[in-house]
Amino acid sequence: MPLETPATGAREQLAALAARAARPGFAGGGLLDGSEAGPGTRAAAVLVLFGILDDRPSDRAPEAALSRDLDVLLLARAATLRSHPGQVGLPGGRVDPGDEDVVAAALREAREETGLDTAGVEVLGPLPPLPLEYSRHLVTPVLAWWRRPSPVRVVDVAESAAVFRAPVADLLAPANRGVTVLRRDGAEWRGPGFVVRQDAGEFLVWGFTAMLLDGLFTELGWTEDWDLDRELPLPPQ
Repeated sequence: MPLETPATGAREQLAALAARAARPGFAGGGLLDGSEAGPGTRAAAVLVLFGILDDRPSDRAPEAALSRDLDVLLLARAATLRSHPGQVGLPGGRVDPGDEDVVAAALREAREETGLDTAGVEVLGPLPPLPLEYSRHLVTPVLAWWRRPSPVRVVDVAESAAVFRAPVADLLAPANRGVTVLRRDGAEWRGPGFVVRQDAGEFLVWGFTAMLLDGLFTELGWTEDWDLDRELPLPPQ
């Protein structure tokens, strides 16, 4: 079994990725390569916030020698929302006219959705924007490190059902991974999925957020071998 490295080692890996992404010609192995905005596309941003976020580390040591207390901040959207109801995602939303840039938008949305004290967040840098074709958004992931953790919670029950911190070691566990299949209007979309178990219940991370995390973990060399044929059932649509 590999020895664990401090969670701050993961921070250095994330910072190095953000630095690479800022250089011209960055190639992120496919998913993280970015995309240009199409006609009618709206700009959005999400905060991908890692850190030593709580006192409940994973009970398993990941193969990548990551610390068991490395977490990422996620939230579950309210089931009553018209857009992506009940889905697990990263804090974020549209870039507003008053936002200075995508980084400011990601921090503002995270503060509004989770009560996060953004003064304790170290922004490492944005990744190339990614298309969310179904809702016609171009989403910029903003990598960040939680250097001074603060309490988080559901701020508005009309927007979110849960806010939680998922251990990265659990997300990487092959037993918690699988493929999701969305069939709609005669078409089929396949993508990665992650099962997350929290006090608030069991959640499935799929769709855009799962693809982003999967691409990020792969780019960082954290991904463990998992069953590409295992299908995870989607929640009722």
